[in-house]
Amino acid sequence: MTDTRGQQPSYETYNGPLPGERAGAQQPGGPYHPPQAYGAPAGGTAGGQSGAVRRPRTGARTTPRTRKARLRVAKADPWSVMKVSFLLSIALGICTIVAAAVLWMVMDAMGVFSTVGGTISEATGSNESNGFDLQSFLSLPRVLMFTSVIAVIDVVLMTALATLGAFIYNLSAGFVGGVELTLAEDE
Repeated sequence: MTDTRGQQPSYETYNGPLPGERAGAQQPGGPYHPPQAYGAPAGGTAGGQSGAVRRPRTGARTTPRTRKARLRVAKADPWSVMKVSFLLSIALGICTIVAAAVLWMVMDAMGVFSTVGGTISEATGSNESNGFDLQSFLSLPRVLMFTSVIAVIDVVLMTALATLGAFIYNLSAGFVGGVELTLAEDE
């Protein structure tokens, strides 16, 4: 096969611009100037300076710009309010049960039940009976059972009240337009 391109320069000694570069535009050690999309107008620039180069702005603004948006909550979806309130009330119920158990253990370790129970049994007792036994009445299983019942009632009530609140909000938002919020974003 014969090479028809003619005489090619030796690449070991070639010092010209590479493909895609401008010839003589970049000097060693100088700043890089990207190619301009549009050349200078024929009569010079608008300011009358024929050699002026437009430089990009660098540096930050002195005051940060804050974007603000005024939004209005026109409707609260009752189904989503019910789901969220159900999950939050379950979390609150679990926290209530754990807090009651921890509080009971701390009070039992401090001896509160035995001290108060002894005082109550002395006050309510007689020669034939020992009186009211507070420690058996406020045992940990009984306290946790009572707290669990209260937590389940709270879950049902909070879910129902939040859903009812969403319906009432939607009715009142139809009359007055809803709650207006101003959201701001700092840049």
